[in-house]
Amino acid sequence: MKIPIFTDEAGWQGAQLKQAFARRGVETVFVSLQACVINLAQQQPTIDIPDFDALPPAAFVRGVTGGTLPQVITRLNVLHMLAKQGVRIYNDVKAIERTVDKAMTSFLLRTHGVATPATWVCESRLEAERIRQMALENNQSLVIKPLFGSQGQGVRMLPSNEALPVPMQQYVDGVYYLQQLIESAEVPHDYRVFVVGDKVVAAMKRFGSGFVSNVAAGGRCETVQANEIMTQLALQAAKAVEIDYCGVDIIQAANGEYYVLEVNSIPAWRGLQSVTNFNIADVLVDDFLNKMYRG
Repeated sequence: MKIPIFTDEAGWQGAQLKQAFARRGVETVFVSLQACVINLAQQQPTIDIPDFDALPPAAFVRGVTGGTLPQVITRLNVLHMLAKQGVRIYNDVKAIERTVDKAMTSFLLRTHGVATPATWVCESRLEAERIRQMALENNQSLVIKPLFGSQGQGVRMLPSNEALPVPMQQYVDGVYYLQQLIESAEVPHDYRVFVVGDKVVAAMKRFGSGFVSNVAAGGRCETVQANEIMTQLALQAAKAVEIDYCGVDIIQAANGEYYVLEVNSIPAWRGLQSVTNFNIADVLVDDFLNKMYRG
């Protein structure tokens, strides 16, 4: 059996997955979604995948590269069309769409009663300024984040005396995603809770030099046992976005309350693996294969 791992840069995570699949007798090929062809020349549509003569039973998604809107839609369409032809996509493409868009993630978390910071999304700079003034009156500090972004890139505090970024500035891209800043007690930190197959399998505590604690942004991590509140929040968040596996970012406020900050559908786990005593790729591959065989 041969399975594609959709990614443009295999990296450490890809190598870990490839080895875990190989230990189970499954051959894998790294494939870029950009290299696939939507072939509609015949009566029966096909998706041509490099190195595959026929459709695989399933595919593991490790990355959907950004680009122009038509490019991104085409790459997602490849996954949608493969799913419609019976290929088990992991994570499901709809789950990827729900979580790559921070506004939709926040909406779904709120809709399902999952504690998450107050959030506003708008295109108008005037409305964004009004929201900031309202937050100021309520003694709230705000964070601005790119709507589509990962690894803490572009996330920054929005001081009341700082001019709002212009709509087309880098990391704004025409949309203001504003979120209440949740400050943790003592040294700034948050938690990454890893959910696979409706179970919390690992967690870590992340410390940053500032309020951004992502490992990719220089954060330091240490092992931690997710407590009952963190576990329930992570599972509720995963259920809200209907996902196979994910990394759930959780923060505990100085007053003791917990909040879900983000849900990551294509999470990195190198930092988490460094403080975990079992192979995370093995857990992912076992869940993938179990779901593939179940259909």
